[in-house]
Amino acid sequence: MDSRLAIATLSSPNLAQKLRVAVQKLGTACIEERILDDLSRGSQTVVERVQEVLAALHEGSRGTQACINAANTVSGIIGDLDTTIMFATAGSLNPQRDSEKFGDHREAILKTAKALVEDTKALVAGAASNQEQLAVAAQNAVRTIVNLSDAVKNGAVSLSSDNAEAQVMVIHAVRDVAAALSNLIQATKNASGRSLHDPAMGHLKEAAKVMVTNVTSLLKTVKTIEDEHQRGTRALEAAIEAIGQEISLYDSGEAPSRGGATAEDLIKSTKQLTAATARAAAAAQTLQQSDIIAAANIARQSVCDLLATTRAAALCADSADARYRTLDCGREVAVQVRSLLITLQTLIIRRDDPHARDALLEASRRIARVVGELASCGELLKGDSWTDPSDPTAVAENELIGAANSIEAAAVKLSQLRPRQTQKVDDSLTFDEQILAAAKSIATAVQTLVKAASAAQRELVAQGRLESHPAFATDDYQWSEGLISASRLVAAAVHQLCEAANALVQGHSSEEKLISAAKQVASSTAHLLVACKVKSDLDSRAMQRLQSAGHAVKTATEHLVMAARSAIHEDERTLIISQRMVSGIAQVMDAQEQVLRKERELTEARGKLAALNKARYERGMSP
Repeated sequence: MDSRLAIATLSSPNLAQKLRVAVQKLGTACIEERILDDLSRGSQTVVERVQEVLAALHEGSRGTQACINAANTVSGIIGDLDTTIMFATAGSLNPQRDSEKFGDHREAILKTAKALVEDTKALVAGAASNQEQLAVAAQNAVRTIVNLSDAVKNGAVSLSSDNAEAQVMVIHAVRDVAAALSNLIQATKNASGRSLHDPAMGHLKEAAKVMVTNVTSLLKTVKTIEDEHQRGTRALEAAIEAIGQEISLYDSGEAPSRGGATAEDLIKSTKQLTAATARAAAAAQTLQQSDIIAAANIARQSVCDLLATTRAAALCADSADARYRTLDCGREVAVQVRSLLITLQTLIIRRDDPHARDALLEASRRIARVVGELASCGELLKGDSWTDPSDPTAVAENELIGAANSIEAAAVKLSQLRPRQTQKVDDSLTFDEQILAAAKSIATAVQTLVKAASAAQRELVAQGRLESHPAFATDDYQWSEGLISASRLVAAAVHQLCEAANALVQGHSSEEKLISAAKQVASSTAHLLVACKVKSDLDSRAMQRLQSAGHAVKTATEHLVMAARSAIHEDERTLIISQRMVSGIAQVMDAQEQVLRKERELTEARGKLAALNKARYERGMSP
């Protein structure tokens, strides 16, 4: 309004227009600033409201969040117990005091285990109550399992390393309890707030039963661990129960699996299980308590690893049929191992029963059959494109590729070198540039050579001139080993050349050392060419490329040697001969001394070179 009055008082139309436009721009600017302020205040309000929503959600799910935190803590406890089992297996758990006995810890273990049962009941009840009670129950359960695991570990240590298998057995028992608690916490979280008829409630009841079973098993183990006559039977009972629970988890699809597994890992796990079966068969012959405990511990661990590996490897199957077949075979192996342990348990009770021994033999045969089927599934999972990492041909190709990469890195290193700065202004100013250019040419040529050698090797396999999987001590195997040795030698020689060139341009080395390095590159290149020629078709394209690359290396090496030799100047110092008799004789003696010293140094250098070549020949390398 005021601006309109001001415009009306102006006599000049131009000034009036300018004032009008200026006022409009000012108003627009004020509007934009107000919008930004409103946006900022609105954003802050939204953030505050979102925080209120999150706070309400956290307040309403304290129990669920407590279950998540508890599950993470229990997972850490399980990992710690696994590590303790490995130490116990190695016989590294020793008591701090020799007078310490397991009985000193039994009462604490029993008391803590009973407290855990009460916490389990509260945890199950918390699923049907409010979030506050669920949170308290989860926190109490975690606190109790921490105390229980510590008490059992202290008790296991008191058994001394002489009873390593007993230590493993008792720690396995508390680990089973921790694993059951982890599953129970997960089931409780899923069942929280659900109706009584929801399937999640059924899973919660099953998890609670397993929890009680494992705590009961721990109590039995603790009570019988010092009774040498009962340890074997108790170990078998615990292993049978643990394998049964692993199978149930495997069937439910909730079993923990490895991050990733290959067909080779699956085959390796079958070998471990075969060894566990052999251990059980040996225990059946001796029926010694220590052998039985060891067989039970190894069997349960092997089955656990096998099921986890099987589930992870099956995920990599190319077809659904191969995946389900692998899963079924893995489950059947676990079932048969459990059956074997049950049969062994029967044999302990009826030692003189021939039918029990026959049943044990039959159980071992069934395991051998299903393990063979699982190994066949592993071979099926490999596919046609799989190559054995230990195959000499594959190793040779990998060595060639590695040599090419190594030489490429050396070439990059050479490209980063710069000639040394010198104050002399004469024809030798371009010497460093010549050396570096020649060294770069050699590195590039050798890189091309190694790639051509790799192509020649693949061509040999494609033509059938070279077996893809040569057996040990055959001609193809020996050729692959020679190719590996030659490629390694080429890569090492190029790196030595780079070091010599670098030292020379920095003024820390001599031209002679660079010449020696260049000759070593040429020599190793010749050996690689000879190794490739042994089985190659001389008229093939790959061999022609290899020949061209070898010639390029030879040419580049000669150029470097010529450039280095051109910088070696003859000693042009004038020799002044004394005319006096005494000083003349002294000159002769000094000259003879220098000759003898140089001859001795030459002899020592030749002896050193001969010793180096001899040592390399003894290792199967070429000079």
